[in-house]
Parts: sequence; structure tokens; C-alpha cells
Amino acid sequence: MNELQRKKLMDCFEEGQHGVVFVKGAGLMHRYGTDFEFPFRQESQFLYLTGVQEPDYAMLIDLRSGEYHLFAPVRDVQYAVWHGKVSTMEEIQRRYEPDFLHAADRVGEVIGEIGPDRIYVLDEEQAAWLREQGVRGGVSATGEGAGAGTGAGAGAGAGTGTHGRFETTALVDALTDCRLIKTEDEIAKLREAARVNNIAHREVMKALRPGMYEYELKAVFEYHQQKHGLMQPAYSGIHAGGVNSAILHYTDNNAPIRDGELYLIDAGYEFDGYASDVTRTYPVAARFTARQQQVYEAVLEAMERAISGAVPGAKMEDLHLAAARAILEGLADADVVRGDVDDMMEKNVFALFFPHGLGHFLGLDTHDVGGYPKGVDRIDRPGIRFLRARRDLQPGMVVTIEPGCYFIPALLKPALEDKEQRAFLNASLLQEMMEFGGVRIEDNLVITEDGHENLTDVPKTVADIEKLRK
Repeated sequence: MNELQRKKLMDCFEEGQHGVVFVKGAGLMHRYGTDFEFPFRQESQFLYLTGVQEPDYAMLIDLRSGEYHLFAPVRDVQYAVWHGKVSTMEEIQRRYEPDFLHAADRVGEVIGEIGPDRIYVLDEEQAAWLREQGVRGGVSATGEGAGAGTGAGAGAGAGTGTHGRFETTALVDALTDCRLIKTEDEIAKLREAARVNNIAHREVMKALRPGMYEYELKAVFEYHQQKHGLMQPAYSGIHAGGVNSAILHYTDNNAPIRDGELYLIDAGYEFDGYASDVTRTYPVAARFTARQQQVYEAVLEAMERAISGAVPGAKMEDLHLAAARAILEGLADADVVRGDVDDMMEKNVFALFFPHGLGHFLGLDTHDVGGYPKGVDRIDRPGIRFLRARRDLQPGMVVTIEPGCYFIPALLKPALEDKEQRAFLNASLLQEMMEFGGVRIEDNLVITEDGHENLTDVPKTVADIEKLRK
């Protein structure tokens, strides 16, 4: 799998150029100057190219020969005492199958032997680390040598040392292009992450009872992830009852959950680095109230419209606006807003209730790379300016679709004082709903040649949720 991904990366560079790609993997992280170690998670670019899930490694690709060099840390006896068995170089070779395996302290020596005209790195920090290893060179951020086919030789004389010039832009751009379209092996890992996530979400939906605390539901979710072998959260999960469900990135997860409220869970774990990201909202009681159901079904309709439009060639911003319109139509049916929907869309009333983007790319990172291609800016319009992806969808892309409707006093109270916006708002009803909370529903889609594959299988219709909640 990683060999294919390295080949994809090499195809982004002009063939035969005398350059190298260098990426340093992650090290262990500790809490605020203590010896408390956070669980290790590999840096995503390095993981994409190597599959190495251990700290303190580095890698290099010789773009002229195509050879892959892996640099492994040298561990001493004390490492074995505290952390366990130290792998031999022979074991590391069998595990990761590089063309050449070296001790990590040979990075500078190996680059010196290759003598590249240009060294492609992720950022200035990694260039600085190479300098500490004795590798010399100026820094360029021009992007020459990748994508445009200008070649590494152009401008090489600007370097200050014998090892060529560091280039800090082209590698990130090339990796973004590679990671944007998933391989079949990557999609298989995303399916497995989704399969376990589906189980965990269903178990939480069944377990919820009035009077529980948010952290109890978090524990249920994490238990079922880890029971099935997934150990790494893809992000800080949101486990939000009542008014907390209207806080977009709520992570306190420590409040009691009361009868009559809504409960929102937005959480996922990784399988072999690949994320799942699912949101469901449902009543703490066994059934939705009439008002909860009206708001919920407005969001569900928004999701269904967006998902139906998620096909090759679709624009994410068009899907966002279609979802926003559906939410306004549902709120109009509930008498929360009043007036012509076209007028409300023009006046951006939708952003008072749907203040975030419709979705994002998903992969080795929950908010995966590639959302905005070069030269494409965010749309300067309320709500949609927070859209995390503005691209035409293509087969192999993996996206989330996550419309939401929230009653956020910080947005609604000023709107009720605004002459233009308050004309569309049912002020008396909104005053009653300031502590309603919010509804978000989120699925994960793989874009296919003829449409999409939905990886998420967690109840989301009112009937299916109430059936499972009994």
C-alpha cells in the first residue's frame, strides 16, 4: 500500500531530476515538561508514505533512482528496560521493506552521498533539523520541480552548500494531491473504521438514559471502539446534552443529561490511521417531542438533499447551499422563520441556524488535506465561509456531509435586534427556544464513478431512532 503511495508521490515530480524527498516522522510528546507520555500517533504525511507507526524514524526518496531509504532510531538497553523489546535492523527491514535501511544518525551522510540539487521537505522546521545533521542548503518556497514540470535543476545554483537547496512548498502540495484521491487500500481502511464506529454509535444510542452524565456515554462509546481493536480517537469527541449540543466544538463532556433534552454525539476512532467521523442527535427520552422532530426532520431533509447531490462533478458550495435552503424550508414549516425562502437565502438568514460548513475531506486526518486548491478562496458569506472544502467532487474522494441547525443565543439575540433580519424571525417562539440546543447529522461518503458509497450505517430517521431507543 505505502509503496503505491510513494509511487504516486514520485509521479508528481519531473522524472529523473536530481532531487530527494525527505520527511521526518514524529517523536514522543510529553505533557508540559513532565515525563508523562501522550499516546503516540504518527505524523500523517510520514504515515502515508511509510506505514511506520513508531517514533523517531525518518525517510528519504531519491527522485532520480526511485529508491526508498528508511532511517531507524538506535535504541539502547535503557530503552528496552522502559519501553520493551528493541527491534533489530533485520526485523525492521522485514517489517517495512525499504530499499535501504540506515541508522537515524546517518541522515546527513546518506544525503551527502546522493548529493542532490534539491531537497524537498515539509517545512522550515524539518529543514532546520537537517541542518543540525550537517546538511547544508538555502531555502526556497517557489514550488519549482513539482507538478509544473520545471525540474529540480532550475535555480539550483542559489544553494549555499554542496547538498543542494531546501524547497518547502512543493512537497506539501504534491502530498495533498496524492492524499486527496484515496487508493482502494485506503478506502478499505476507512470502511473498517466506519464499521466499528457504526457499532459504537448504535451502542450509545441504546445505552442513553435520563440522568446519565455525558462522560458516561463517552465511556460507552470508547469501550466499544476499543473492544473491536481501535485504540486511537480520530479527534476530541463531542458528547453533548441539552444546550451543550449547540456548542459546535464542545468537549467538556461532563454535564448531566436531562429528560426532555436532545443528546448530540460527534465522535470517531481511527483504524490504522484512517478516521471515521459520525454525528447523531436524538432525544434523551424514548421519543422526540413535536418541536424536536420538526427541527430534526429539517436537518435530515438537508442531509438527504446534500447526499443525493454528492456525485462526481458536484461542487461542495452548491451542496452547502442546497442544505441551507432545506433547513430554512423546514424552519418555515415549523413557524420558526417567516417569509419567502429566496429572500431569506439572499439575506443569509440560514447562517443564523447553520453557521458552519457542510463537510470536509476525511482520511488520515479527520479534517483531511486538500479542501482548497491553489487560487481558490473561501466564500465571503456568513456560514458558508467556514466550509472546509471547495472542490468539484471526484471519484476516490472521501467527504463528510454534516448539516446542522442550532439555537445559539450569541447569534439569535443580535439578529432579533437587527431590523433586516428580525423581519424573518418568529421572535416569541425563538425566545422560548434559546435553550433548545442543536441538531447535527453526519455521514461519511466515498465518491464513486457513478455516485457515492455511504460508509455510515447508524439509524437516522425518526422511526429508526425511536425503535432503537425503546
